[in-house]
Amino acid sequence: MPFRLFRAAYLLCVIIVMSLLGSFKAQAQFTLGGYSNSHYAGIHGVPNNPASAAGTHYKWDVNIAGINAAAGNTYIRFPRSILLHPPDSLEALKKNRDYFLDTAGTGKQFGWGNVDLMMPSVLYSIDELQSVAFTWRVRAMANGGNVTTDVANFFAQDFPNPNFTKRRYDMEIANGSFHWWNEFGFTYARVLKDDGSNVLKGGVTLKLLSGVAAGYAQVDNATFMMNSRTSGEINDGTLKVGYSEGIANWERPNASNYKVFGNMGLGMDVGITYEWRESMDGLNAYDDSQWNPEADDYRLRLGLSITDLGGITYKKAPNVTDLDLRTTDVNPDDLRLRNGESWQHYYRRIQTYFTPVASSEKFRMNTPAALNLMADYNIDGRFFVNAAGRMALNAGKFDPSKTYVVSYFQVTPRYDSRYIGGYLPLSVNRNGQFDAGLGLRLGPLVIGSSTMLSNLFQKNKNRLDGFIALRIIPIKRGEGKIGCPAAQF
Repeated sequence: MPFRLFRAAYLLCVIIVMSLLGSFKAQAQFTLGGYSNSHYAGIHGVPNNPASAAGTHYKWDVNIAGINAAAGNTYIRFPRSILLHPPDSLEALKKNRDYFLDTAGTGKQFGWGNVDLMMPSVLYSIDELQSVAFTWRVRAMANGGNVTTDVANFFAQDFPNPNFTKRRYDMEIANGSFHWWNEFGFTYARVLKDDGSNVLKGGVTLKLLSGVAAGYAQVDNATFMMNSRTSGEINDGTLKVGYSEGIANWERPNASNYKVFGNMGLGMDVGITYEWRESMDGLNAYDDSQWNPEADDYRLRLGLSITDLGGITYKKAPNVTDLDLRTTDVNPDDLRLRNGESWQHYYRRIQTYFTPVASSEKFRMNTPAALNLMADYNIDGRFFVNAAGRMALNAGKFDPSKTYVVSYFQVTPRYDSRYIGGYLPLSVNRNGQFDAGLGLRLGPLVIGSSTMLSNLFQKNKNRLDGFIALRIIPIKRGEGKIGCPAAQF
């Protein structure tokens, strides 16, 4: 029963993200495996590590538009056909036809979704040592989980199911959150040291954040039992919940809810990179035809960054309180979301079944802070191997009002030349899910997916992502071929 409340709040998050993605029907960075850590990433590498803005191949670099979207879970799989023919609504989905449940899972179940839209943004190299950048991103993220499989089965298999009566269920914690915000980033990066064989760079991005909508729900320490099809009891448990006016007054079409400036907040990214070069030339070859032809002359490049420090404070919608879930008799059917019932009306009705608990009128939604590590090995100036890891810094289970990245480790062989690049990301995430993808860079266009290849060979899928971006970079025809071997291609 308390999980039903969590499930409703979580589904609200997922539905909003799905609607933003349209036919997509759904990691919090503007990234494509291997490409974002490439020396040709330019403005697209700044969100991952602001130090990458210094000493790039380009005097300037402009992003016109780009989008990175991802969605996944550990409990439900969908057949390949549903990607081409998505249902009109969640209610139209049929179990064992349109989706399949992992009822035999032994671990906890999680779900996530992310949309990161990079609006017009620019990187400019002041001189050989210093660069500045401005990035404008519109981001939305949903997280949910920490649910054991037996509890997930209880509510997902024809709830209320008489086969699950007379059993006690314990739920230490289950939570879900949704956040939609604007992000205006101002980056400064420079070369801190260059002795020819060792190059050290540092960078920082200060962010002005603007919140559009946010909400969370978390069930703590709940124990419950369904005595019969029409009666259940909850012996313990608290529901912590909060959502902003942006969700309470949600409008259609979805884009009409977007506001550039709303709830204000601050954020920051900080990072460093180190390059080891076998030859003693350093970053000192510049001309008018190519700003830095030796940007990829390193043999080994290492990077470390902390991204998305910060958050936004929201005022809760009126009459939103936490709830004491203890009750000796509740009809499970009353906890269903009724046909045509809005989420706000559903929550108000649920409040009448339980005891309100006083809570703060405001809540702070953290941005998805992460530690990023990277190592890039240059084989021959055209072929590289990149290893990268991302670890969530705020994915602890006891704070409901936050969004967080899904931690992962990734290895990407790649081919990189001046105007063409190819990327083969191989990754495993914190849930033990393995993926293989493919990315291409063709002049100003970059497109790819970190799950494309693995999804081609999977009959049923539970995660996918996509990346596409269009940029303007300096392209001059007929210049002499100079610099490293990569510049010859």
